[in-house]
Amino acid sequence: MLDYISHLWHVFWLRPDHWAVLSIVPVTAFVTWIHVWMALRMVFYPIHFIGFHIGKLPFGWQGIVPRKAGRISGIITDNTLKKIGSLSEFLEAMDPNEMADIIGTQINADLEYLIDEVMMDRNAVLWENLPYSIKRRIYEHAHQQLPEVLHALVIDLTDHVEELVDMKKMIVHQMENDRRLMVSMFLKVGQKEIDFIWHISALIGCGFGLIQMLIWFVVPWHWTVPFWAAIWGLLTNWIAIWMVFNPLHPHYVRYPQFFRRTKHHGFPWLVPIVPKIGQFNIQGAFIKRQEEVSDVFAKVVTEELITLKTIMTEMMYGDHKEKTRQMVKRHINQITDTPLVRTTLQLSLGPTEYARLKTDLIDRSIEITMVPVSDPAFNASRAQKIFTMFRDRIRNLTPYEFQNLLRPAFKEDEWILILLGGVTGFVAGVIHLFVAFL
Repeated sequence: MLDYISHLWHVFWLRPDHWAVLSIVPVTAFVTWIHVWMALRMVFYPIHFIGFHIGKLPFGWQGIVPRKAGRISGIITDNTLKKIGSLSEFLEAMDPNEMADIIGTQINADLEYLIDEVMMDRNAVLWENLPYSIKRRIYEHAHQQLPEVLHALVIDLTDHVEELVDMKKMIVHQMENDRRLMVSMFLKVGQKEIDFIWHISALIGCGFGLIQMLIWFVVPWHWTVPFWAAIWGLLTNWIAIWMVFNPLHPHYVRYPQFFRRTKHHGFPWLVPIVPKIGQFNIQGAFIKRQEEVSDVFAKVVTEELITLKTIMTEMMYGDHKEKTRQMVKRHINQITDTPLVRTTLQLSLGPTEYARLKTDLIDRSIEITMVPVSDPAFNASRAQKIFTMFRDRIRNLTPYEFQNLLRPAFKEDEWILILLGGVTGFVAGVIHLFVAFL
């Protein structure tokens, strides 16, 4: 047997193209590694379009994720986020009573300044000449009423958040206005899968290189070099992406194990162990990490996407802001329409100016409410309250539902990435043909 193998090797070595044939495997592996890296970069970068337009026809490129941020985020919201929970659940978990106390404490400190500012805008001469005793009574009345009014308002907004905020529109609007956030979210959630695709591509390329080398012995035609390189380019990108999400469900295979990977994943990567029967789970690389990804995704969503600030901003300034204003007006009027305040201000300002004053007060109340709501520390404290709930619900998603956290990024225009592999493979094959075979 050894003599036969030695004879084959000797015959092969006498071929004039033996170095060219041997180069097929490393060249195929390297080219595959490079074009898969290029394809992965093109999924996310550049953030903004680079190129030019002739009329309405674009010539250039923008990353698939930032280019289709609205559509992709809409798919993720419909397929995953809405199944995890509703906005009312998230707000309820943030503890509305505590929110009302914190917001109330901060607003209460600036309440007199707020009243002065609104009154000075409306009638500066009158307010400056109004006896301090009357001003003091208005201040004290507002301070007494504010905690109860604000508490009722926060509870009311929480109860009606589904009517005031469309989760899908809120997230789509946020992603379209900050496409870098969209890319950052995908990279935080799927960086390990992206690295897996990149590195496994070289191994797949080696396998295809061996096949191509064997084919060359049977069909040593020069045109087959770029032809097969293009085929391997197409297949490598498709297989690499497929392996991230498939199979959906675990398939355990038993095998004899003689080595184990080191925990720190540094050199040496493998260490010998006492032989035993090991078990390997054949499952999509992303699906395998559901528990780990749940922590990362929950942190990203609760700290950057579905935050108290984003919900309140959409509520106060979004499509249903008029409904919110009516709700705020109903509660603020409990302060301005009491006999003491109404009589004092109507006599001082007149009915028309008094009505305008109430409108101004509502506008300023909304603005001043957004100040504590926008505070990073306040948002972080609310995020902590819903993190565990969010994480646990992601862990309980089915594999099909879970894959939709990352799958839309690759599914959108996936054919472009696969075609890119074919084109890159063909170009590399032509270069390889002229350098090594001709």
